[in-house]
Amino acid sequence: MFQSFETKSAPQSGRERVQALRAKLDALGVDGFLVPRADEYQGEYVPLSAERLSWLTGFTGSAGMGLITQREAVIFVDGRYVTQLAEQVDGQVFTGGDLVNEPPHVWLPRHGAKGLRLGIDPWLHAGAEVRRLQKALDELGGSLVMLGANPLEEIWTDRPAEPVEAISVHKHEHAGQPAAEKIAEIAATVRNKGAAVVLITDPSSVAWIFNIRGNDVPHTPHPLSRAIVSAAGKAEIFLDRRKLGGEQTAYLQELAMIREPSTLMERLADLASGGAKVMIDPDLTPLALAVAIEKAGGITVEAGDPAKLPRACKNPAELQGSAQAHLQDGAAVVEFLCWLDEQAPGSITEIDAVKALEAVRARVGQSMQNPLKDISFDTISGAGEHAAIMHYRVTNESNRAIAAGELFLIDSGAQYINGTTDITRTVAVGAVPEDRKRFFTLVLKGMIAISTARFPKGTRGCDLDPLARIALWKAGGDFAHGTGHGVGSYLSVHEGPQRIARLATQELLPGMILSNEPGYYRPGSYGIRIENLVHVKAAEDIEGGDQPMLSFGTLTWCPIDRRLVLSELLTAEELAWLNAYHGEVREKLLPLIDKAPVREWLVRATEAIG
Repeated sequence: MFQSFETKSAPQSGRERVQALRAKLDALGVDGFLVPRADEYQGEYVPLSAERLSWLTGFTGSAGMGLITQREAVIFVDGRYVTQLAEQVDGQVFTGGDLVNEPPHVWLPRHGAKGLRLGIDPWLHAGAEVRRLQKALDELGGSLVMLGANPLEEIWTDRPAEPVEAISVHKHEHAGQPAAEKIAEIAATVRNKGAAVVLITDPSSVAWIFNIRGNDVPHTPHPLSRAIVSAAGKAEIFLDRRKLGGEQTAYLQELAMIREPSTLMERLADLASGGAKVMIDPDLTPLALAVAIEKAGGITVEAGDPAKLPRACKNPAELQGSAQAHLQDGAAVVEFLCWLDEQAPGSITEIDAVKALEAVRARVGQSMQNPLKDISFDTISGAGEHAAIMHYRVTNESNRAIAAGELFLIDSGAQYINGTTDITRTVAVGAVPEDRKRFFTLVLKGMIAISTARFPKGTRGCDLDPLARIALWKAGGDFAHGTGHGVGSYLSVHEGPQRIARLATQELLPGMILSNEPGYYRPGSYGIRIENLVHVKAAEDIEGGDQPMLSFGTLTWCPIDRRLVLSELLTAEELAWLNAYHGEVREKLLPLIDKAPVREWLVRATEAIG
């Protein structure tokens, strides 16, 4: 199993650990300390050795920030994790904060003590964030203190070792572009910015540039590493050599100087000396590295990670690989849904479903000679009230039967060498109340609206986001997460800068892959989400149109539960899309399915709705 069902959180330890941290503050000359979810690489998925927020508080979500002072212990989370936070932490010790509308830099001027001295670990915060915090503290007459060592690591006595997992070369048939060409393009960007070198601190960007993959963090196949590319096109990569075999070493030596991570600070000082300009992304580069450059006499040139946008705009090989991966994954999910329908209500649990889906993905991967490399995130397998927890992670303790008369939501994804998948289906277990069907159909209307959208060049994610919500808004509902996130190519299932959300200002460009996943959640009762992945492409010309348009191409092929659709709530156009989608699902997946009962189930599940 790629997924564990052990309870990772330890809410009962929160009080003791917070007290131990507070005992360190006076000696450090600070009144408080910030504990981010991110690691030294500013990643969403982090190794066990960097699970600081989880260890301290018990909260295991993938986004959050803890603020610990002598009086307060606040954990800031976004809307996906409000319910989860309440369940995972000691409410007598911690209070919840709003990471979106009132993050720490907004919260501090409103609630912080005058003259507050706030300590941070400069390896865990990027420069742009630090500036916001400093401005907030200025309003309080306070100060930001960069600590030489993280006090949490002094009290976390059984902290796991940092990972040293093997690196693989991502072959050209999957990457679509040689690493040498990518390095040359990065160098051209450096020259255009007037810098001498660029520091790449995002491991996914390093993996993409050098066409390598790794296993240092759960579910995201990048190696923890950094790189430097000069304006002249010379590259250096900083990673632990223990991760390299002979083939990988020979491959990388043709592209770059291989250096140990421990030499990065010294190397930056050498490059920055004499006033050299070093390009950094202020949203991704740890403050510690920016300070090191400036202390050595260098000048930081702030600009976006030059690999981020090219990485988001998939080339033809990456798009073709993703399409193939989704067909394979669709066949696996269909087999799982067929199995699920065969189980008597109440006879299986949420964990049983997760295990069955992973086993099917592994079997189908072997039969198609494209093995399942990993899941792309811990499967969200929620029945009834658990489905209302947007990022619910089932554990041995929370596990429950999937009972008759309720909705079952399963949000899952896979990592294949040719693509990353992410799919959510909500299904009926027996007969369900009409109100569930009504809201399911409203969510479906939003999902269809995104699927069928046509939009001019320059359109941003925030411009499209209301399309997914308008049917819910008219019914007095909404959902507290974005409509869509970017997805990598055998990389992170959450990739920027592309998003479909209220605050998503990145222009949508051809080749970008995004999720399309509106939902609806009734806490303590039920939850609904329907998710396909789509890619941005040129729209077909339309008679009478006077400008070129973009649209979305569908990547995910899997039936949507017809039993939950109230066809009278769909327009003729929406119903036509649903029937056409199901027709394509049948056509594309039947040739890939080798079991007669599964083929029969697929035919029934894709019948047209009259």
